[in-house]
Order: sequence, then structure tokens, then C-alpha cells
Amino acid sequence: MCFEWAESCLEFFRGNCSVYYIFLVPLLIAISPKTPVFAAHEFTVYRMQHFDLHGTPHGCRNSILNMEARKLYTTPYTRRCVVARLSEFTLAQYQELIHQNAGGLLILIPKSISSLPVSEQQVIMQLEKHMLEEDVIIPVYFAYETEELLEMYNSMEQTSSQQKARSAAEELPASITSSGYQLVVSGPAPKPQSDTQIISIQGKLCGFGVEEQLPTVAIVAHYDAYGIAPGLSYGSDSNGSGAAALLELARLLSRLYTNSRTHPRFNLLFLLSGGGKFNYQGTKKWIEDNVDSSDASLLPDALYTLCLDSIGDDDNLYFHVSKPPKEGSAGDIFYKELQWAAAQSEEHVNVSMIHKRINLADELLSWEHERFSIRRLPAFTLSHLQSPKSLKKTTILDTRDNVNVDKLARNVRVIAEALARHMYNISREALKSGIFSEGLHIQKNYLKAWIDELSSEPRSAQMLLSRSTKHPLILTMEQALSRYLKDVKYSIFKPDKREPELMFYEPVSTVMNAYRVKPAIFDLFLAMFIAAYLGLVYLLITNFYRLERFIKSFSMPVKRKTN
Repeated sequence: MCFEWAESCLEFFRGNCSVYYIFLVPLLIAISPKTPVFAAHEFTVYRMQHFDLHGTPHGCRNSILNMEARKLYTTPYTRRCVVARLSEFTLAQYQELIHQNAGGLLILIPKSISSLPVSEQQVIMQLEKHMLEEDVIIPVYFAYETEELLEMYNSMEQTSSQQKARSAAEELPASITSSGYQLVVSGPAPKPQSDTQIISIQGKLCGFGVEEQLPTVAIVAHYDAYGIAPGLSYGSDSNGSGAAALLELARLLSRLYTNSRTHPRFNLLFLLSGGGKFNYQGTKKWIEDNVDSSDASLLPDALYTLCLDSIGDDDNLYFHVSKPPKEGSAGDIFYKELQWAAAQSEEHVNVSMIHKRINLADELLSWEHERFSIRRLPAFTLSHLQSPKSLKKTTILDTRDNVNVDKLARNVRVIAEALARHMYNISREALKSGIFSEGLHIQKNYLKAWIDELSSEPRSAQMLLSRSTKHPLILTMEQALSRYLKDVKYSIFKPDKREPELMFYEPVSTVMNAYRVKPAIFDLFLAMFIAAYLGLVYLLITNFYRLERFIKSFSMPVKRKTN
């Protein structure tokens, strides 16, 4: 009985089918991915700014990523994607990552970013400024903190703490059994955005009389935003407040032009310009179209141009000029009327002048009015920001919470009052009360609605580019201006194809996959195990006759000796 069982086993191992069964397990392991995945998650990430301005590269030059995730302070960073929380990340750490040739960077942003302490916000704005000063080779991404991402980050933090607590003898087996994360962003390399078109919207209110013989004032505000990542740039104050103020001024002043009793002998030009954060390209194109064109235009003879930039907060309004207006000039008259209107306001606001010469050696102009000053057109900028280098102009921290609608409405009222007194040539003694009262008043709800609309989505210039169809926000602003102004139309800036002044790159946002994987040493351990297994099988096959003989030696009957 025992002999028959042994023979059956031997026949099974002799068959060809047995060889396939022997190699099946290691074969399946061998053809599986090098890092077996235990879990996967995908989430939206926003890439750092990537553009060329006047031929100079800026921002992140790469987008493809496929590397192991590594938390801060777990060096080395070489060929690793470092994951850090924005509130814990500093400029010194960023410079260390670049110095160690890190493979990538993922920064986690809190959903309520505006609730961060002021000290942390200042550090973040400084970080944004320095990161954008030069181009970066590694891919840099930003993502909002979600439950899955925080779980991944906490897991990495726990693993990092355990590694520091373990001894050298404990490290090897722990590194084999532990697991990490692989971050992957696939797709093509960054490429220039085709058919770049930056749109500005213009309109006007024509004064009573012969249009060409009447004085003209232009009111300008750019509507785009800027920050470390285009997909996170909301710019509620800079310059959502300026755009909202222009729209409210258009609505309010148009009521004076629709009534024959109040129709002033004054032309008003309005411009919502695009590309403001990229050296005011939309404004530059509009000036060229109006000044260099052979067609009749009101802009070359305008008394002055009023630019609005970041006026949604604070109790100060700064009157920025490249050249102080001469005594008795139109600009000087408006400035004095502005001071008087501010002094008469029920809510305190201080108006003061800041003179700064244009530095043509700088890559970027400081204020929008400098575009006009270069062409010898009188202009100035109103802003609650004292310096053009204020970090509040170029940060992703500029969200809806940064705009105080009450203060914005007060500033619009002061501007409208000063402008109306200048248009009607009303002296302070002739009318001490405000012009805009009773039926003519600022609508806070209208301002609030526009601030909410402008803050509801990112407004970086890359996000608002027009190709076959115009962006919904641009269409909405165009429709709003068409209700109150005449001759509303677009001014379109297209970069030169051979030597473009401005070039944007895609992608702006993409999807990142996070895979929970075993470390690289696990692959080595697995390979050694498979090699040992196959070696054992090889020895078993090549020495099978010995095994057969050994088994038979126990199963053969014992012969008895006979006398």
C-alpha cells in the first residue's frame, strides 16, 4: 500500500504539468509590478507658475513626476518627491530641496488659508516671492488638504518618527515590512499654450455736445490675479476690488448721462484690461490702438487716466504718480477734490500722494498708470497699498476675506464724488453736501455681488485666455458694461509668434496619483526569495532520481534469509 502511494507521487512529479505548477507562483510574482500596490488615490494638483516674459523664463519648467514620497527632514531628498504642509514650509527648506536635487515638491494647502495667523501669512508671501524670482527645474505642485492627503501625510510622519527611534539592527527588518507612497503625474511635457489671446473690454459715456471737442477722462482697472499657482490665484483685493469698483462707477455715473438735466459736458472712457499682472499687456495694446492708430480717438487728448488697483480694504488711499501734477492742472484739481471728498466722508479715509519715478530697467512696471506715463499721457493709480512691491499684490492668500465691502463702497463713493465735482466744476463752497445721495447712491449689494463673482474662481491670466470661445467671466463683464456704456467692444492682445513678449505653458492643473507601495529594499528581498525558491526547485529536479531512490528504500519489502 505504501509502495503504491509513493509510486503515484513520483509519477505526478515526473509529469510535465508538475513543472508548470512549480514555476507558477514565482512567475506570477516576477511579472507583477516591482512595487506591489496596496492602495491608490487620485487628487487634483495645481502646478506652479510657468511662463516666459520678454524671453526670460519664470517658474516651474517640468510637470512629469514618478517618485517615492518623502516628508521634510527625512533626508536625502535626491530622486524623491518631498511632501510638505504650506504652514510648515520655509524658504530655507525650499533652498535645501533645490540644493539636494530633489525630484519634486508637493505642498499641501489648508482649505481655510485666509484663517492662518498673520505671521505665517507673511512667511508664505515671502516664500511665493522668492520661488517666482527664478525658474525651477523640478515639478512643483500644490493641493488642498483632504482627508486622504492628510492621512497619507500623517502616515509618512509616523513612519519618519519610527525610523528615528529604531536602532540600526531594527532598521533592516522594519524597512522590509514597512510601506511608503509613490506619487505619479503622467502625461506630456509642458508645452506652450497655443493662440494666446488676452482680452480687454472698453466702453464710453459720451458727454453733452460734440464728442471730439469735450474733455475726456479714462478710468482703468485690470481684472486678472496672480499667485504662486495659476489655479489658486483668486486676487479678490488685487485686483477684484478694482474691477468691481470700475463696474460700479460705470453703473453710477451712467445715471448722470441718461438724464438731460445732469448730462455733463465730459467724456468718460472705461477699460477693464487683461494681462495686468504680466506687465499690463492688455493696457499696452489698448494705448497702442488708440494713440498710434490713424482713427480718431479720445485717449490722446484725455485730461488724465485714473487707474484702480487694490482698493477693497484699509483706511488709506494712496495717489501714486510718476510725476506730480502741476498746480492748477486737471490732475491736481482731481487730487484736491479727492482729498476734500475723503475729508467729508462719514467714514474716515486718508488720501495722500506718493511720487515714484519710472525705472525702465525693471522687468515689470510698478503700477498700471506707468503704461500711460511712458507715452506722456497724464495718469495715476489709486490704491490702499503704499508700495508697488507689496506682497499682497501677488499671493494666493488674497481671497474673498481680504475685501471689506463697506470700505470698498466708501472708497468708490469718494472717487465718484471727486470725479463728479471735477466734471461739473463745482466748488466746495457752492455745494458742501455730497452729490451721490438719496436716489444716487452706491449699491453695496451690487459691489458685493461682483466681489463674490470675481472671487468664486481663479482669475490668473492663463485661466482666462480666450481661444474659440470667450471665458464666461469675460462675457459676464462685457454684458454688464453694455447695460450702462456705449460702444462696448474688445481689445485683443496677441503675442508675436516669432518673438512673443509673453508665453504661457500647460498644464495649469492636473491629476496626481498616490500609490501605497513597498520600499525598494523589499524588491531586493523579494528577488532573493524568488532566486532561492527557483534554486531549490532546480536542485529538486536535477536530483530527483536520488529522492526517488530514497523514497523507494523505505518502501521496498525486506528479504528474509533462508537456511
